[in-house]
Order: sequence, then C-alpha cells, then structure tokens
Amino acid sequence: MTDRALSILSRAYIGLAFAFIFAPIITLVIFAFNENRFPSLPWAGFSLDWFRVVLGDAAVREAARRSVIVALVVATLATILGATAAYCVTRWEFPGKSLYLGFVVAPPCIPLLILGLALLIYLRQLQLAGSLRAVIISHTVIAAPFALGIIRLRLAELDPHLEQAAWNLGANEWAAIRGVVLPQAWPALIAAFLLAMTVSWDEFVIAWFVSGLQITLPVYIWTSFQAEISTAVNAIGTIVFAVSITFVLLAEFVLFRHAEARERTRW
Repeated sequence: MTDRALSILSRAYIGLAFAFIFAPIITLVIFAFNENRFPSLPWAGFSLDWFRVVLGDAAVREAARRSVIVALVVATLATILGATAAYCVTRWEFPGKSLYLGFVVAPPCIPLLILGLALLIYLRQLQLAGSLRAVIISHTVIAAPFALGIIRLRLAELDPHLEQAAWNLGANEWAAIRGVVLPQAWPALIAAFLLAMTVSWDEFVIAWFVSGLQITLPVYIWTSFQAEISTAVNAIGTIVFAVSITFVLLAEFVLFRHAEARERTRW
C-alpha cells in the first residue's frame, strides 16, 4: 500500500471518528431549531420559538444563574489552587513530591459516580450537602487539576534564574512572583480560568449528587429529559454546548496567540 493510500485511509478514519463523536451533538443542535414540538423526523421547518420559550422560562433562568455563579467561583478557586500547586511542584524539591503531584491530579481519574457518592457522604457530614457551596467545593475538586496542568506547563518553560535575579536585586519572593512570574504566566492563568469554567459549567454527575434542590443547568436538562424529550430541552442543550465551546475556543486562542508572540520574539 502506497504512502498516499495510507494518508487517505488515515484521514478517512479520523473523519469517521470525529463524525461518530459529534453526530449526537449535531443532531441535538439541528432539532433545537425544529418547528415540531418533539425531536423527530421529518423536520417540520426552521424556528427559533423554542429558544424564546427556554429564555422565558423562570426555572431555566434560575438554573442558568446558579450555573454561572458556580462556574465563576469554581474557576477562581481552581485557578488559585492550580497556580499555587503548579508553582510548588515546578520550583521546589521536597520529599514525596511525586506522591503529592499524583494525589493532586487524581480526582479527574476517579469515576464520577464514585467521586460524587464520596463527596456526598463527606459534605453531608459537614452539613453542606444540598447547597450551592457543596457544588462549588465538588467542582473545584475536579477543576483544579486541569488548571494545574495548564499553568504547570507554562511555569516549566520559564527560566527560574529570572526569579533569582529579582531576589538579587532586592525583591522578596512575593515581589518576584508578582513582578516576574505572573506577567509571563498570565495567558496560562486565563486559559486555566476558562477551562475550569467549562468543566464546572458542563459537569452533571457530581452536581446531581450534591446539589439537592439547588440544581444547575445540566441537572435541569437531565430532570427535564426524565419528564419528556422535547425540542425545548434540545434548545437548552444547544445553549449549554455553545457556551462550553466558546470557553474552550477562547482558552485555545489565548494560548495560541501567546505562543505565536513568543515565537516572533524569539526570532
């Protein structure tokens, strides 16, 4: 088999894989604009009525408000925790560093069903289960490792001698971090913030366990599906997906532009 044939087959395989992954999402988006009340064929015609219905629903707006609050607080906490942990593991050597790093990045590797049940039991002991604080704590647990990964990659690229030079010039450690590290790490911090928001905004399983009556938008979608599968629910899902993909694209844009500017500066 020639190299050209292999290239065509590999591209076709990748295309089929992406089609398989995105087919449910594309179907959801298409039926969100369907004039028919139920997502079924044949397509009745293009309509924005279901988005008007969704945006006019007080329950949807309240669930969205909770999701926004949770996502913003979680992104802030996860970025702070991820940045401090990333600085710790990239700048200091200490006994058990590998164990510490493995422990910090473990939550996303745990099945969400098990993690959600464990968090529910733990937060119930603290009398926090069933509140937005429970959702914020739980989402921070799974979002912080993602922030850590992005920020750690950026800090690993920075020359630690820059901080040492700042110390030699009379700056203390905090002044060196503010004046040297943060200005060069800000794209990673923004990307980590946006990615943590995406993780929190999309997360359903753990929120379903710990939120109680304070449900977020993904949990509202699930409970709506339990009642009936309607085009209005597809409209909500489309809005959630659009917000999520926007956060991801913004994070990629920030990192890409910074990498591009760094390359231009290097040359």
